[in-house]
Amino acid sequence: MKVRGFGLALAVAVAVLVTAGCATSPPSSFYTLTPMRAMPDSGGSPSTTLGVGLGPVNFPQFLDRPQIVTRDAGNRLAIDEFHRWGGTIQDDFLRVWIENMSALLGTTSVFAFPNEVRYPLDFRVTADVLAFEGTYDGYAVLRARWIVLEHRTDQVLRVEETHYRRPLAVPKDEGALIAAMSETLGDFSRDVAVTLKQLPKPKPPAPEQPDGRDGSLRIP
Repeated sequence: MKVRGFGLALAVAVAVLVTAGCATSPPSSFYTLTPMRAMPDSGGSPSTTLGVGLGPVNFPQFLDRPQIVTRDAGNRLAIDEFHRWGGTIQDDFLRVWIENMSALLGTTSVFAFPNEVRYPLDFRVTADVLAFEGTYDGYAVLRARWIVLEHRTDQVLRVEETHYRRPLAVPKDEGALIAAMSETLGDFSRDVAVTLKQLPKPKPPAPEQPDGRDGSLRIP
């Protein structure tokens, strides 16, 4: 009986310690990226009639997670259980990229691709995000490989790989990290916008024409 009583007391003590530990755990904080605050002139002529599809955007598995990831010195990743994305990093990246590009190009005709919107597009831009994280020395980095295609023909027009780096305003602060990551996404958006403005607008497809004999359509 004494042994059983001691076991019961020990179980109760462990339960109390576990409950106390859970009670002292800090609450999780959730973050989202933000669009560019000031929209600088990206160069070139206005593109009010340009239709652009952005995506898909692909992330490596070690970044595609709810927790915010930073990289320590070397190859070790630090995953913070108490600082997380408000949604998914992939969706948030694409959302802010679309907002940035719409402002930089001066058009509302920038859409996520693929989607159900049947809007005539001129260009598509796909992106593989190779790095989008904080570093041990107080920087946010973004490295992306992106491809510009003519939408109608799928012709590849540009293949680029670009790298961006912004310092944290407050070292080792998660809010400052997300702000700096947003700035790198703004830098990336600016480069993509400049590239699109430099490309000639694709010609629309030739209209179908009757052959003049039986009224049937002839496609040139």
